[in-house]
Amino acid sequence: MPFAQVPENSLYVMISIFSLLVVATLVLALKRLKNKTTDYTELSQRIKSWWWMIGMIFLALVLSETTAIVFFAFLSFLALKEFLSIVPTRQADRRVIFWAYVAIPINYYWVSIAWYGMFIVFVPVYVFMFISVLLVLIGETRGFIRSAGILHWAVMLNVFCISHIAYLLVLPEKNTAAGNIGLVLFLIFITEFNDVCQYIWGKMLGRHKIIPRVSPNKTWEGFLGGVTTVTLCAGILAPFLTPLTFFMGMGVGTILSISGFFGDTIMSSVKRDLQIKDTGKMIPGHGGILDRLDSLIFTAPLFFHLLYYWAY
Repeated sequence: MPFAQVPENSLYVMISIFSLLVVATLVLALKRLKNKTTDYTELSQRIKSWWWMIGMIFLALVLSETTAIVFFAFLSFLALKEFLSIVPTRQADRRVIFWAYVAIPINYYWVSIAWYGMFIVFVPVYVFMFISVLLVLIGETRGFIRSAGILHWAVMLNVFCISHIAYLLVLPEKNTAAGNIGLVLFLIFITEFNDVCQYIWGKMLGRHKIIPRVSPNKTWEGFLGGVTTVTLCAGILAPFLTPLTFFMGMGVGTILSISGFFGDTIMSSVKRDLQIKDTGKMIPGHGGILDRLDSLIFTAPLFFHLLYYWAY
């Protein structure tokens, strides 16, 4: 759709997010002028990466529904590729991995035609069974359970969970002032804002570790402060961007904040098991694409189904 036709409320949110990026860029420039001895390279990389990431997401959303669906399908491809590059697989599994990639365009096709019934069972049922059968036909029993678990989990996380973001775009439009773009903006903003809030509250007040063996920097103070802040913010934004009421938005905000925390820490567990710091180097200052999508992988399906239950 032309930029001028972006629903009013969604346009305001996009402009607000770009304004925050402008402020962050200016603050970094001032810090560099005042303190020339401090190395701000990582922070600079993070801000530049946010410009690129947000710019690409907004451009895809603005161009057309089809463009946005293809964009999220491409994200699934990148995420799946990165996941399978860090998790060891058997040589014999290569033939099965090909079909895991084939599941991406098929799954997003169900999204594009808004076939909810097929979308909701294709990966959890049909792909699950198909991968299991292929592994059997290969005839390699050594490491069978491990391979099945890795491949099933890879497709569920990187294809099924992420595709819920795209399906928000084809739902019947209930909030005309924000359109379905508003649903995607709400989900992404609340998820990323939750990460920021939990980090800030943890830095300010953090004393008590929540799961030190998995993520030593996570604290109860950061977690609870983030949940409280995000719950209130979601309640305020929900009527503006979604068909949900203030109190429904607060409920959704609480669930997204908690699930975002666990999405982050589950990926931290994966990285600790594999003894790696980041899942990749695709996004300067952030790491890999899974380092940026870890929370969203968990919040996307939960938000979609809560919204579907309450508003559709």
